[in-house]
Amino acid sequence: MPAKKADIIAQLQKDILLLQGFKPTLNSAAVDVGLGPIKDAFPNHSFPTGAVHEFLSTATEEAAATAGFISGLLGCLMTGGGICLWISTSRTIFPPALKSFGIEPDQIIFVDLQRDKDALWAMEEALKCEGLAAVIGEIKEISFTNSRRLQLAVEQSRVTGFIHRHQPRNIGTTTCISRWKITPLMSEQEDQLPGVGFPRWNVALEKIRHGKPGVWQVEWSAGRFQPVHKRMTLTPQQPIRKIG
Repeated sequence: MPAKKADIIAQLQKDILLLQGFKPTLNSAAVDVGLGPIKDAFPNHSFPTGAVHEFLSTATEEAAATAGFISGLLGCLMTGGGICLWISTSRTIFPPALKSFGIEPDQIIFVDLQRDKDALWAMEEALKCEGLAAVIGEIKEISFTNSRRLQLAVEQSRVTGFIHRHQPRNIGTTTCISRWKITPLMSEQEDQLPGVGFPRWNVALEKIRHGKPGVWQVEWSAGRFQPVHKRMTLTPQQPIRKIG
């Protein structure tokens, strides 16, 4: 395809996204560095910052995997510093473990509350603060109206929000720009070294506005998300018999 024609098509695609309500993000380059193959699913191949992302989990191990994956995203978002609010009604994350994702625990302000109603209010107020790098809310239930209030907040502040809903009774419909399902995968030892391998996840992007949903298997290594490559098991060759 001639370069001029390709440029015209690319510009038309951007114009269509703007007409559909997609707003280019201000700091997407910092996030794209660590997303590996997943970024191709997003509009303009750029992770949507200044938006609210929804994560669903059912089992306890899925909740732990989801918290780890979100921490990886935070590590990319907070590469240049900044402060994040982690709001929860049942926090289980171990703050020192955040160092594995390039985050110092003192960069996170933890807010522990008892009711989803209070957590939603705190998250909405936090998302209005332009000085924050991101806001995470661990809640079970959220209505369409409440999600709309969060979306209106980030449209003004351009802060990125993450909602982790563990064992929700009603999934329903929200205005979140994406919906994710993260499940853990077995890690592999590297070069037969002792200990556990890098954390791995099966990442299902079930919904993404103006993008392409998909499923990936990734691991966190070298400070970024990397695709999981299946290793080939070599079978020992049988000795060659001499006939005759």
